[in-house]
Amino acid sequence: MIKLKLDKYIDKKQITRYELAKRTGITYHIVDKYYKNAVVRYDSYILDKFCAALDCDVADIIEYIPDDLALR
Repeated sequence: MIKLKLDKYIDKKQITRYELAKRTGITYHIVDKYYKNAVVRYDSYILDKFCAALDCDVADIIEYIPDDLALR
């Protein structure tokens, strides 16, 4: 299972979803969906914009949880 950690990351950096939307040019609605981990298909363009705006690596905002651990 892939899980977004964008919420924890931007909260730690004290950046709002609105600010991230302004920095990336991505609509607030889309940023909010990524923030709430409500995305089914991840867009590499959007992930790239997030990483550039937050000066982070993609591993900082996404984590992989093996299925056997996710079911626990």
